Amino acid sequence: MNELSTKVVQDKDYESLVKFASKAAIVVAVILVASKIYGWWISNSAAMLASTTDSLLDVFASLTGFMILKYSLAPADEEHKFGHGKAENLAALMQSSFVIGSAILLLIHGVERTINPEIVAHSNIAIAISVLAIVLTLALVFVQKIVIKKTNSIAISADSLHYQSDLLLNVGVIIALLMSQFKWHYADGIFTVLVGSFLLVSAIKIIYNSVQDLMDKELKQDDLDKITAVINKHPQALGFHQLRTRQAGKIKFVQFHLELSDEITLYAAHLIANEIENQLLLSFEHMEVFIHQDPSSVVGHKNI
Repeated sequence: MNELSTKVVQDKDYESLVKFASKAAIVVAVILVASKIYGWWISNSAAMLASTTDSLLDVFASLTGFMILKYSLAPADEEHKFGHGKAENLAALMQSSFVIGSAILLLIHGVERTINPEIVAHSNIAIAISVLAIVLTLALVFVQKIVIKKTNSIAISADSLHYQSDLLLNVGVIIALLMSQFKWHYADGIFTVLVGSFLLVSAIKIIYNSVQDLMDKELKQDDLDKITAVINKHPQALGFHQLRTRQAGKIKFVQFHLELSDEITLYAAHLIANEIENQLLLSFEHMEVFIHQDPSSVVGHKNI
């Protein structure tokens, strides 16, 4: 199998795996919402309401993520020659605005419940539902970890991180319900405030990261160091300058000016650039490389 065929197979595997993980998240989130709504309805627990709200956000995020993921995985076309990867960031901004609104409502409800605590009914059933949520979430996170290991998908990594935080959330709900059984009724409202604060902070972080990507923030320093090492390793590369990087969805974009000897032919310069490009593609998954060749006498030997 040649390199092009291998690349096509890898891309198909990537798409099928991330779509499977995305669909699994939707199924789990829908089951959790249905069960938690029942738990909140019979218990009147503010903590269970907070957990239900978080699961509703999961459904919204997973559905939106799945639809956007399909669009972001579409190949480049005439109108989007750099691909559609930034659609993931737009989805994250939309999801975050919804999370912020829900977090504010939870904070208001939690403060009101703390000031005027109420007795939680049928707490044992609500606890059982929270245990079910923990089991299902653990299974989903396990599947997501397998997919992340095989694809290194940013979208699935972010989704998995959120579901991992859900594990702590469900444990917290159980603790709040148990404390309510021992007449610590304030725990219900206090925990709701904590959940609302957690969601608010998380949404702000997502917005910050999404805006940074949309503004073409440079790749991480580890990636930059790796790129530099690959370029400098080539025996005929005298240096480079104007290194610029960014990321859109799964694709990393790299461009730079490669400094070469004045004495070599244009054809030789082309071959050297191709060799460096191929080495970068082997070192990184899902990367596009743009190299401009410069004679060293014009630019000197300074790396920038």
